[in-house]
Amino acid sequence: MRACGVSGPGGDVILLDLPDPPSPGPGQVLVAVEAAGVGPWDGLLSGDGWDVGLRPPAALGVEGAGRVLAVGADVDEFAVGDQVLAHEAPLPGGSGFWAERVLLTAADAAPCPSGLSPSEAAALPVNGLTAWQALATLALGRGQRLLITNGGGNTGSLAIQLAAAMGVEVTATASASATGRLRGLGAAQVVDYHDQDWPDQVRGQFDGALTAASGTAAAAMPLVRDGGRLCSLTFDAPAPERAITTTDLTVQPDATQLAGLAKRLSEGTLQLTPEPLPLREGPIAFARVAAGRTGGRKVVLIP
Repeated sequence: MRACGVSGPGGDVILLDLPDPPSPGPGQVLVAVEAAGVGPWDGLLSGDGWDVGLRPPAALGVEGAGRVLAVGADVDEFAVGDQVLAHEAPLPGGSGFWAERVLLTAADAAPCPSGLSPSEAAALPVNGLTAWQALATLALGRGQRLLITNGGGNTGSLAIQLAAAMGVEVTATASASATGRLRGLGAAQVVDYHDQDWPDQVRGQFDGALTAASGTAAAAMPLVRDGGRLCSLTFDAPAPERAITTTDLTVQPDATQLAGLAKRLSEGTLQLTPEPLPLREGPIAFARVAAGRTGGRKVVLIP
């Protein structure tokens, strides 16, 4: 089958011709991939960064959407032909979503709502689950205040929408060009992260901070009130101080959470902007994503 991934540990991202995944075992489903998400984290999969059970040569990708081709024993929630989306880690077949077919754990897959395109569905899992789980960690409620760094990114923009829907007042850092878009998504204030003095432009005493840009946790920490919370998505959470709880978050597969997010996306209460590209452009697409050259759009590959 056609795929895009790596031929060995730490190798360059290239196009591959791989064997089909094995038949699904108990609790597994085989899925014909219709779209697969691309994220900067995919560069961690083949080295020492994020062990998802990849067995090169293998396709990269830990999120996507597609149609069930076969089900293993003890799988009652899906049947052949069902449309699903998933974030999967570890990968039971040793190979990921950037391919024509992928083996998944059925319990990690969510049904794809009707009306949601494969590109939209594939753009959601990792960013959506990360935003949801980060907000759950921060445990904020109506009337409280949240700082989000890199609000213009896919995770940040979803977190803005989810938090605003809960009645949380959101301040976000982003490029100046993203200000209008993020205000439209619910941010009360947007400050330009290019300005080194951006912390002086916001009113501190935030109840929580969600840092989605490397190197911003240290700047955000003084802006959090005593007893507040900080959640870092870039593994640089400072040591706790002033009774502030600090957390480095690693996203976890969760089909129930993903189903709820997919429902919101299909109903239009969440917004994502996917950029579908053919699988043959996978190496170039990944290079763009890794360099942050996506303009706030989520790149997805179409086999």
